[in-house]
Amino acid sequence: MRILGIDPGSRITGFGVVQVLRNGRIEYIASGCVRVPRGEIGGRLKTVFDGVTEIIRTYQPTVLAIEKVFMAKNADSALKLGQARGAAILAGANQMLDIAEYTALQIKRTAVGQGHAGKQQVQHMVKALLALNTVPKADAADALACAICHAHHAVGLQALPRRKASRRRMRLAP
Repeated sequence: MRILGIDPGSRITGFGVVQVLRNGRIEYIASGCVRVPRGEIGGRLKTVFDGVTEIIRTYQPTVLAIEKVFMAKNADSALKLGQARGAAILAGANQMLDIAEYTALQIKRTAVGQGHAGKQQVQHMVKALLALNTVPKADAADALACAICHAHHAVGLQALPRRKASRRRMRLAP
């Protein structure tokens, strides 16, 4: 399974691509940022959409994992973030990818071990988990952490034993 993690942003959208190997190990493929120039909203969203579409065409992921929007103190910032997130999701849906969403808390818990980890902690753990030579930039590290989160959740779900449905009926207590 190849996963594209996205850390959406109205100015910088981070991306990270990982491959889940048959043995469950996660291998680094690529990471970086889509930088959005100043300008009107339509052009900015098109930049995010086109950038994510190009990443998908280049790396051929099967899943897009993206961070859910949280309500920030500034409603205008949250709306802009939501719009950039929507452009990235649409790019994935347009390329027929499965879409998975995770909260920042879920992502940090999975990658770092605690939900309120700072940017530097995320960067350090992503570097360690993926055996990278250098620390990735903050936006790329967040996107890689999102991809790692999906890898752990998806592999974990596949590893759960499947119980056969019981043919016995439950008895209600009198």
